[in-house]
Amino acid sequence: MRPLLIVLAFMLCLPFAAQAEATVYDAELSEQLKHGPDLCAAAPCRDVMPAAQQFSKRKGAPNYVEAYAVEGDKTRLVGYVFLSTDVVDIPAYSGKPVVTLIGMDTRGIITGVRVLKHSEPILLAGIPESALLKFIAQYVGKAADAKLVIGRDREGDDAIGLDAISGATVTAIAENQVISRSAYEIGKQVGLIKSTPRPPARFTQLKEEPLDWAGLLKEGSVQHLVVTASDMGLPDQSQSYMDLYFGYLNVPAIGNSLLGERGYQRLMQDLKPDEHAIFIIGNGQETFKGSGYVRGGIYDRVQVRQDPMTFTFMDTDYQNLYGLQPAGVPGFKESAIFIIRSASFNPAWPWQLTVLANKVNPATGSKTFVHFDQELWLPARYLEGGRPHVDRPEAAWKSIWKNQKLEITLFVLLLGVTALVYSLRDKLVRRSSRKHKPWTAVPHHLIWIASVAFLGFYLKAQPSITQVMTWFHSMLNQWKWELFLSDPFIFIFWLFIVVTVLVWGRGVFCGWLCPFGSLQQLAHSAGKWLGLKRFQRLLPKPLHDKLKWIKYGVFFVLLGVSFYWMETAEKLAEIEPFKTTFIVGVWNRTWPFWLFVGGILGWSFLSERPYCKYICPLGAGLAIPGKFPLSGLKRKAECQTCHACAAGCGSHAIDAAGKIDPMECMLCLDCMVLYYDDHACPPLVKERKTREKQGLPLTAINAKGYFIPLDSVRRNLSEKTAELAERKA
Repeated sequence: MRPLLIVLAFMLCLPFAAQAEATVYDAELSEQLKHGPDLCAAAPCRDVMPAAQQFSKRKGAPNYVEAYAVEGDKTRLVGYVFLSTDVVDIPAYSGKPVVTLIGMDTRGIITGVRVLKHSEPILLAGIPESALLKFIAQYVGKAADAKLVIGRDREGDDAIGLDAISGATVTAIAENQVISRSAYEIGKQVGLIKSTPRPPARFTQLKEEPLDWAGLLKEGSVQHLVVTASDMGLPDQSQSYMDLYFGYLNVPAIGNSLLGERGYQRLMQDLKPDEHAIFIIGNGQETFKGSGYVRGGIYDRVQVRQDPMTFTFMDTDYQNLYGLQPAGVPGFKESAIFIIRSASFNPAWPWQLTVLANKVNPATGSKTFVHFDQELWLPARYLEGGRPHVDRPEAAWKSIWKNQKLEITLFVLLLGVTALVYSLRDKLVRRSSRKHKPWTAVPHHLIWIASVAFLGFYLKAQPSITQVMTWFHSMLNQWKWELFLSDPFIFIFWLFIVVTVLVWGRGVFCGWLCPFGSLQQLAHSAGKWLGLKRFQRLLPKPLHDKLKWIKYGVFFVLLGVSFYWMETAEKLAEIEPFKTTFIVGVWNRTWPFWLFVGGILGWSFLSERPYCKYICPLGAGLAIPGKFPLSGLKRKAECQTCHACAAGCGSHAIDAAGKIDPMECMLCLDCMVLYYDDHACPPLVKERKTREKQGLPLTAINAKGYFIPLDSVRRNLSEKTAELAERKA
């Protein structure tokens, strides 16, 4: 218990020895700044628009602020200021957006950028705030419609390359999209960026049987938008906050399928040119109609958005919807037809139904304005000439995968080679002996070197307990694939880890591929080469059996804290030396981190993998599901009383009864070499000496680790002789 308390005390102290934390990490932003009419009363607008002295109230959709220079008794428009979250909703690596204030002049040139709030763990400790400030400073002077990409300029491309944040590439890519897309959208809205006119939609006249509900959903003519109770922070999880189905009714084939021929004809007769009808049916804890239409004639819960326009419905835009015709329509408790009365709406292009709501923070009771969107784009068969080309911004994770094809290929190749080598372990260990192990030691060292150099220092692909905590929270709240796909190496690595832990146990990752574990093992091997072998010792087994539980305590403390204070858990996760060693770099940390990493590696010169065995929370998290691997290492009956393997086990993973504990085993294969070595394995040594003494020939060793019985050899030999004689006859 005492060692555990010491480690926990160290966890509490180490994070606070870091450099000064970013002052905008999870900063509290006022409601006025986030949603109030006077953005610049709460936000530092002059920081991003230095030429302005006056600012207007929020206007437009999406919102922006006009900035004015005061010249005597006159004012002159000099630009626009806008908050990124008013324009786009792009999550960074933390799953939350980086809230950014942006200024742009009347020529469409970015004049300033300031991050007001972020939740990026990598910027919490390790990477200084100056790195973030240096990154966003690159946008000043760039045009809003410029193609800005992370990385060097590519020959023959019109893109402008930007330097990334070292160690936080995913964050940089997400922030690049936030700034670029926000500036582009506002520039387009205020007329600085000209958009191409959209030809009117022309619908095909299909003559076919009406589609049922399942068919309409399958082809995308009807869309489904669900806002869960957890999305809104509600205690009642028995049903969704809103569960809506919606669709566009003007298309003849769709309208006839949904309303029937008579209902569709009546609706079309009521509509004027440039008017469009959509239907919504819904269930859930809240009505999609809201209460605004009672007070002021406005439906304040739903909107239609089509870049760059937003369409809000009045009570005069509402019609009753008494029922839908297709077979299989789910039950619903409310329904409506809404009319979009605008020539600006074009159904040939994609559009979104938006649910607007106030999310409750269960801890504080405060409310935050949020929106949920679901896109509908008419299937191509309903549009003459098919769907128009839409230049969609590429998701950040897709561009990351495309730009790192070579590295991903080499990464997958290394994982595949490691899995192949381990799967051939029986053949490798049979070719080795206790005193001479080239067939196991050489592949091991080559993979360790590749893991440290390529996976660790080059790719910075070191899995961490922070990812485990993020997974738990994502499964409990809202799973977002984009969050995990944003780092291809970590994503692929975790797929590999999950499979290998279930099949072989934690040892394939922890013992072969973990960059920091490999670094410790190479330090131990270097100690042997430097003449320190006589000083290399393992802790006594009784002491080890007590200390090994520390890592499980660390794991559960971190996981438990994360459910209440994720920021604190991120700080406590500095108990992992991975960020200091590979991601941030020792040279970017303060002396306590140097001492911590140096102490671990110094100990590793004298003992095998001390951090892995006693402190690593990630190893503990992987050990639990890997307790019962599908394919474990082999044991003999004699192993229950023989302690030869246990004496040489660097992981102390073999107990007094000869059992291998897969939760502690690093799969070094030393015991398997011994298992087949008739000069080292006591049962085999005994049988070999007996046969030699009796003048009996030595046979091969079978898969169970025993000499093949002579009678089996004779029987097989006689069978083969008889078979050969039969062939000759």
